[in-house]
Amino acid sequence: MDALKPSGKPFEITKWEVWEAYRQVKANRGAPGVDGVTIEEFDKDLKNNLYKIWSASSRAGGVAMSPCS
Repeated sequence: MDALKPSGKPFEITKWEVWEAYRQVKANRGAPGVDGVTIEEFDKDLKNNLYKIWSASSRAGGVAMSPCS
């Protein structure tokens, strides 16, 4: 059987989409999130923090985020 298996997710979130969302928040000087992390704090470990967001959003069942710091 060569049929594709459904991923169980309504849609895929790409790394590019996470990057673009980050750029928009930074450009708008977004306020800290519920975790209290500012853009400046987030930027200190940008690559790892963006990966955490992408990874959490890529798992089946949607996004269940915890603080990035």
